Amino acid sequence: MKFIKIAYWLSTALLTAIMCFSAYNYFFNNEMIRGFFEAMGYPTYLIYPMAIAKLLGLLAVWGNFSKWLREWAYAGFFFNSVLAFFAHVMIGDGQQMGAFLAFIFVLTSYFTAKKVRP
Repeated sequence: MKFIKIAYWLSTALLTAIMCFSAYNYFFNNEMIRGFFEAMGYPTYLIYPMAIAKLLGLLAVWGNFSKWLREWAYAGFFFNSVLAFFAHVMIGDGQQMGAFLAFIFVLTSYFTAKKVRP
């Protein structure tokens, strides 16, 4: 059980770090992110709503307000990381490792949370 708790808290902390870094860049390095979004063919008006959604998702995971809300937050992180990974692979910019790590942290945090948190 101790290993599962460590895996949960470590993966959740690393997921938080990746999502906070991403949200920070979305807010404060907007021109760079705008360039990435344009290169991938995504609309740039999604930048700020995605940053806010990431922060709200972290609040739902850490706040543990309801299981339903936490499930949706994990689902959002799952789809965000999978779609980000394939977007980077498809344009061939070599930046997919961050999305892959986020995917691993999402899965680890999600499945260990079921045993650690009520």
